[in-house]
Amino acid sequence: MKNNSRNSRLAALRARLAKARAAVMAYFAKKNVQISARRYGVDAMGAMAQGLFASLLIGTILNTAGTQMGLELLTQMGGYASAVAGPAMAVSIGFALNAPALVLFSLITVGQAANSLGGAGGPLAVLVIAILACEAGKLVSKETKVDILVTPLVTIFTGVALSLWWAPAIGSAASAVGSVIMWATEQQPFVMGIVVSVVIGVALTLSISSAAICAALSLTGLAGGAAVAGCCAQMVGFAVLSLKENRWGGLVSQGLGTSMLQMSNILKNPRIWLPAILASAVTGPLATCLFRLEMNGPAVSSGMGTCGLVGPIGVYSGWVADVAAGTKAAVTAFDWAGLLLICLVLPAVLCWLLGRLFRKKGWIRPGDLTLAE
Repeated sequence: MKNNSRNSRLAALRARLAKARAAVMAYFAKKNVQISARRYGVDAMGAMAQGLFASLLIGTILNTAGTQMGLELLTQMGGYASAVAGPAMAVSIGFALNAPALVLFSLITVGQAANSLGGAGGPLAVLVIAILACEAGKLVSKETKVDILVTPLVTIFTGVALSLWWAPAIGSAASAVGSVIMWATEQQPFVMGIVVSVVIGVALTLSISSAAICAALSLTGLAGGAAVAGCCAQMVGFAVLSLKENRWGGLVSQGLGTSMLQMSNILKNPRIWLPAILASAVTGPLATCLFRLEMNGPAVSSGMGTCGLVGPIGVYSGWVADVAAGTKAAVTAFDWAGLLLICLVLPAVLCWLLGRLFRKKGWIRPGDLTLAE
């Protein structure tokens, strides 16, 4: 009897828990809160990279151009753009998560707090905290008659409280991981040149944001140079590799846009990815061991490759900053030769040669690299 009674109580408890869980999931669905790795790890991270591009990255380019041309106006514009990187990232994340207007606007404060308190690893702190604050705000949005007070209050309170509590630790952890990678690259430039170049390059072509990864880890220096090499190998490599199928429009859209356009083709025939991956395994160690190519510009530039020529521009802006700081005597012809070879010439030549070989072996068939209309 006791066992029967206990089993009955357990069954009743399970039923209540299942009912409560169903109610919670239904409410989440109503509020468009979808807890998934793709939504947070792909959509939100990709949007964060766009926020970085529209603030810190553009700001750095403007600042560099202003400094080189002696135009104070451009320098001021660059400073203002760079200063709002945190809010730009947070709002971009909120946009990707379909945040209502009041939640979206409230994330400006959250982004500023998380990025400031996160230090060098601020982008990762913004990613984590902005997601949580955004979803908290969405859950209460338009549920009360004083929504204009409740929604911003919940969003900002959640975001700023978490920033005060978590952001320094998240930022320190991300910065520590990035420091370890950069230290390892200095100690073992050949091996790490291959690893960083291949991994970041693959991340760029996948739906993962290589730019956000580099920004979150503050990946600069020699490791940043290897990342630039890997990203350029993917973008320039696919652009040249598929020139026969996609002509000049495809060359521009992949070489200056993104190699992600080939992802659907890669899923159909993974072998088409090998030329770009092998090219990055060659250019990465050349960048670290021979040319000592360093990314001393914004960390986000390390993961951009030739998208708008942001990767090479980031390397150049680092040279300019180093010369101004006195840590580099001048930009030499060897510097320029290394940059051109690593970012443009070698990826194009290697992928063209490997492409010819793969086509002869039948690993790449006609139409395998054709971009969807």
